Amino acid sequence: MNDRTSPVDDQEALAFHKEPVPGKLGLTPTKPMATQRDLSLAYSPGVAAPVKAIAENPDAVYDYTSKGNMVAVISNGTAILGLGNLGAPASKPVMEGKAVLFKRFADLDAVDIEVEEEDAEAFIECVKRIGNTFGGINLEDIKAPESFIVEQRLRELLDVPVFHDDQHGTAIISAAGIINACHLTNRKMEDLRVVVNGAGAAGIAVLELLKAMGVKHENALLCDSKGVIHPGRDGLNQWKAAHAVETDRRTLAEAVDGADCFLGLSVAGALTQDMVKTMGKDPIIFAMANPDPEISPEDARAVREDAIIATGRSDYPNQVNNVLGFPYIFRGALDVRARTINEEMKIAAARALAALAKEDVPDEVAAAYHGHRPTFGREYIIPSPFDPRLIHYVPPYVAQAAMDTGVARKPIADMSAYRASLARRLDPTAALLQRIQGAVMGHGRRIVFAEGEEPSVIRAAYAFQNQELGKAVLVGREEITKANMRLVGVPEDAIEVVNARLSDRNSDYADFLYERLQRQGYLRRDVQRLVNNDRNVFSACMVKLGDADGMVTGTTRSYAAALSDVSLVLDPAEGQRVMGMSIALAKNRTLFIADTNIAEFPDSEALADIAEETAATAKGFGFTPRVAFLSYSTFGNPSGQRSEKLQEAVRLLDERGVDFEYEGEMNVDVALDPSHRFLYPFSRLKGPANVLVMPAIHAASIATKLLRVAGGATVIGPMLVGVEKPVQIARLGASVSEITTLAALAAYDPEKHEVETPMVAE
Repeated sequence: MNDRTSPVDDQEALAFHKEPVPGKLGLTPTKPMATQRDLSLAYSPGVAAPVKAIAENPDAVYDYTSKGNMVAVISNGTAILGLGNLGAPASKPVMEGKAVLFKRFADLDAVDIEVEEEDAEAFIECVKRIGNTFGGINLEDIKAPESFIVEQRLRELLDVPVFHDDQHGTAIISAAGIINACHLTNRKMEDLRVVVNGAGAAGIAVLELLKAMGVKHENALLCDSKGVIHPGRDGLNQWKAAHAVETDRRTLAEAVDGADCFLGLSVAGALTQDMVKTMGKDPIIFAMANPDPEISPEDARAVREDAIIATGRSDYPNQVNNVLGFPYIFRGALDVRARTINEEMKIAAARALAALAKEDVPDEVAAAYHGHRPTFGREYIIPSPFDPRLIHYVPPYVAQAAMDTGVARKPIADMSAYRASLARRLDPTAALLQRIQGAVMGHGRRIVFAEGEEPSVIRAAYAFQNQELGKAVLVGREEITKANMRLVGVPEDAIEVVNARLSDRNSDYADFLYERLQRQGYLRRDVQRLVNNDRNVFSACMVKLGDADGMVTGTTRSYAAALSDVSLVLDPAEGQRVMGMSIALAKNRTLFIADTNIAEFPDSEALADIAEETAATAKGFGFTPRVAFLSYSTFGNPSGQRSEKLQEAVRLLDERGVDFEYEGEMNVDVALDPSHRFLYPFSRLKGPANVLVMPAIHAASIATKLLRVAGGATVIGPMLVGVEKPVQIARLGASVSEITTLAALAAYDPEKHEVETPMVAE
């Protein structure tokens, strides 16, 4: 985590903002604009209907416009980053960037507005007149003390949340870190002795929030460039004066002597090593000046190894990054149509962030740190901005606080459903996976993880079990497995470990496998060696003989090798063909694609079987299957030998009398685009196909990878279908989340859950 990021070249940054089109923002319509009727509905005359409805009931604006998902990012450019007052036009790149972050992290649409007005009253009047057209107002880069006046007045004048991120965003993230630092050092907030250096907008906001969370007024000293703020000082404005404390300390050095916590929002070098030496045991140092902190972590640790340190920089641990706050705070506030963002909502956000930092981090976080996986402790007290769980972790805290304090106009009745909807906003697989997880949760199905010595598999098994998706069993040598459990921070007794060679069931498995393979050239010693040494064979035996309900493997061997091992033990399900199926989620559609990894050149009968099995699987996931046999030709044009086998597969389904829609052969655009029905009115598909049967494995592989890489689709799988017992084979080097997903799929029983737990509506 301490690897420094590469410096950004000015010319590179300019090119980034200029090409391929200037700026970082664009608009995308949410309704189709393809026909004259679309235009009539979107504008005249159709638009008159919502206009009248809103005139009669102003709150209906949330129902018929984008207001409820729209934030205005507003600045006058008087305090741009650390560059100072460079004017409103110069602030536009920053405001555009802020808008991009709203969209990227919370799926909120944001519009940047730069106001050429430095007079506070005139600025307030301008924002007042346009403010209520948005769901919320994010104020940015406005210098103090005007920023205090502007935010306070606009909160009084507008009926939507107003939030000055430079103040409160920094305060919330800092508070989250302080919560966890106190936890690690066995301190209580009410006993904390705090020094804040920097009495600008951010410094005062940090101090106010900490006091709201329990820090005592007399235990908190605020310092500016002239020293400690106390009642006897002349020239204090009302915001500084509110935090003046009776004390005989006058300098920053005197203030930090014996202090538990230093929060710097000032200038580089303000805190010296000599000052750090005088701080209390386990000092908490948040040096947040940018680009260079009040003291570097290296200098602080050189004199105090017991210090917990945070900065505003991404190249050190514990970055106080505002992107952890404002997107999710506004998400929660707008989702309940809050009138304001109050102290309780800010505290809720801080507590949510503090709680998330204690959770085991997902793969996305490890990837952001070049494979290093941070764990909760002195160098990880604040979550990573790359943690994908932020979107469904923080907003519910904020929304609940808004509801509890009476500022929510639209309370959320089902908070669990709300969390699920948040996860779906940025992750197209979330809806599907949530339903799968919901279906298997509480059934206690035992899933064996064949490669139990691998750290990624251990973490996946732990996640599977912690999420109550079932009981995990690791196959591996105890000494190695438990050592790796310690390495990844999993308690040694958290997961059952089975050593194949020492298992009480070893001889039973060998007896079964010898009887199965003795006429296929295997001697007794051969099968005994397989059971002892091959984890896939042993795990498959566990599943076959009822000691486990399903298995996951594949991270250390090729797909073909893993499948070959499993096939020594398990047969195809009765009347089924073993095949691979991938699920692609793209552009608001879900596609089931087969066969993606077993049959290289399936004949007509195999294609018909694949269609039936894939349709059944899609139905098991709650979809109404519509099958398309894909080809380079469409209904015989152009004709060819390869298209004939697809035509024959269709005829076989005709003879079988299957209970789902199917058609072919056809090109992929005909299968997916409903408008092609006008050219082929005889087609039996009543809508776009969602089950795509490929003519050969290479076509399936190319299609799924093209969808993922070039089309931006999320692909689950390939799933193994048609084996008599639930088995899933991961790709080589699969991530923890991928392994966990496959384990959930192995635990999922489509026949059992199809009626009880429908997956998704199309």
